[in-house]
Amino acid sequence: MNNQNKPILKKFDTKVQYLKYKVLREVARHTYDDDNLVTSFNDIAKTIVKDKATMRCCIYKERAIVGERIGMAGGGHKNVDNIIEVLDIACDECPVAGYEVTHMCRGCLAHRCEDVCKRGAITFDENQKAHIDKDKCVQCGMCAKVCPYSAIIHTERPCVKACKVKAISMNEEHSAVIDDSKCINCGACVYQCPWGAITDKSYIVEVVEMLKKYANDDKVKLYAVVAPSISGQFSYANIKLGQVVTGIKRLGFHNVVEAALGADMVAYDEAKELAEKGFLTSSCCPAFVEFVEKNFPMLKENISHNPSPMAAIAKYIKKNDPDCKVVFIGPCTAKKAEIRKDGIKEYVDSALTFEELQALFDAREIDLTELEESELNNASYYGRIFARCGGLAEAVQEALKEQGNGDFELHAVSCDGIDECRTALLKASKGIGNINFIEGMACVGGCIGGAGCLTHGPKNKTEVDKYGKLAMEKSITDAIKNL
Repeated sequence: MNNQNKPILKKFDTKVQYLKYKVLREVARHTYDDDNLVTSFNDIAKTIVKDKATMRCCIYKERAIVGERIGMAGGGHKNVDNIIEVLDIACDECPVAGYEVTHMCRGCLAHRCEDVCKRGAITFDENQKAHIDKDKCVQCGMCAKVCPYSAIIHTERPCVKACKVKAISMNEEHSAVIDDSKCINCGACVYQCPWGAITDKSYIVEVVEMLKKYANDDKVKLYAVVAPSISGQFSYANIKLGQVVTGIKRLGFHNVVEAALGADMVAYDEAKELAEKGFLTSSCCPAFVEFVEKNFPMLKENISHNPSPMAAIAKYIKKNDPDCKVVFIGPCTAKKAEIRKDGIKEYVDSALTFEELQALFDAREIDLTELEESELNNASYYGRIFARCGGLAEAVQEALKEQGNGDFELHAVSCDGIDECRTALLKASKGIGNINFIEGMACVGGCIGGAGCLTHGPKNKTEVDKYGKLAMEKSITDAIKNL
């Protein structure tokens, strides 16, 4: 049975992800066939949007939006450095957020909402129902607090609510706008936008071009570095991780290496650095690092000088095979920004999300359920649990013990999302609390909550822990001793 005719929605959380995936799949397919994306526009648009509109006002708007998505799948706008972009035509211009009076308003006599409003923003109609003048309202929320019927509620646009760094605002047409100077490329808005109007640039075209060019090259080998959070993905139809590894090799990669081995390397070196300096913030999550640099510059020097696990293992691979190409595959949109930075770009050639990997499998009609399993076993338990919040701190504690620094008292705080990161960094900047290590995870849950995951949820944490316990190497030292 052709993969294109199989039901795909079960592989993703939402229809927005499914639509994004279909565009990526078709772009990859046409790139494999040496088709020019510009001239293939109509074919791709008609493949995805048939002869009847199902999401927008008409097929013409739907196809126009697909055109924008094709552009993002091809690398996005070249004049925009940010990885995350807004597709203006796809933005539904959600209602202006703020405090709203609902139908629960009873038109009571007390008018406490009016009395408490210092700006005169509350008025009443002929039925004594309250209304809020948006031009006068300052969003203090006092009216909502005193309403006896809880008839006044606060609403936020999904993208604004998702963005914890306040990088999203509205233009005059009420479309979303991203302030690149604040954005940390975490992708939270990408996953939360109900219309898929905010999306991340894709490097799927350049990866396909590499696969076509080097798949059978004896000199230039392609390595896939996979993030440990992969253990909780591709679980539909009871697919095993070993089958996914085989699928990646079928795409044309010479070998598949665990980023978790890089995590072992980082944990070991980070523990040494912590014992020497006495206080550190982690460097594994690129969105967290960017958050510190943009919002807490006074703590910039406290960021661990170790690279991320991705960069650490990629550097090791290229040291042993200088002519090779390395592609990172994981849950993270911020990694796409990280691989373009000095000190990283010479080791990592491109990056894909799990969503994009699924698109590649289906573009090549690779049915994972039919594949044999390949081994993926070169990291420790501690390197593998980096994928979930708390795993890094646990690994650093273990590394301190293995290095004979067990007397060093680790006072770590593991931050589950940017809100917790902000709180911990504020305390550290003011010398509040007995904290000497901040594990910063921009995504809630850690990497298992990344915007590029196929699915999100508690089961992913369970799968990561299970994956960690299957590791042959039980200590960090054993995992890295032959490097």
